Amino acid sequence: MTTTKMLGLALGAALFAVPFAASADDAPSAFNACKACHKVEAGKNGVGPSLAGVFGRKAGSAPGFKYSDAMAAAGAWDEAALGKYLADPKGAIPGNKMAFAGLKKPEDVAAVVAYLKTVK
Repeated sequence: MTTTKMLGLALGAALFAVPFAASADDAPSAFNACKACHKVEAGKNGVGPSLAGVFGRKAGSAPGFKYSDAMAAAGAWDEAALGKYLADPKGAIPGNKMAFAGLKKPEDVAAVVAYLKTVK
């Protein structure tokens, strides 16, 4: 089975694993790596931009955060784009500024994507 197929299956399973999450306290444990730099409250940027409303939003468009040219030129954050980016940020969007190697387990990627879909 290919990594892409495994990621797709894990994403599908995770959609049912996180029914609703309104705060970082409700996040899956895999999100702990993200919390070091990102907030989930709207308008509250940390080292990285706020992730509130990230699902469906154009990459590089959160107000009040200075993005790399690479991120500003990227597309919208859907399941596939978030999954690819969370697994390999530098490979998914070369030239972005995020200093994180990525989540290695497909089930962790899937859980974080499912969680980010609920963060408004």
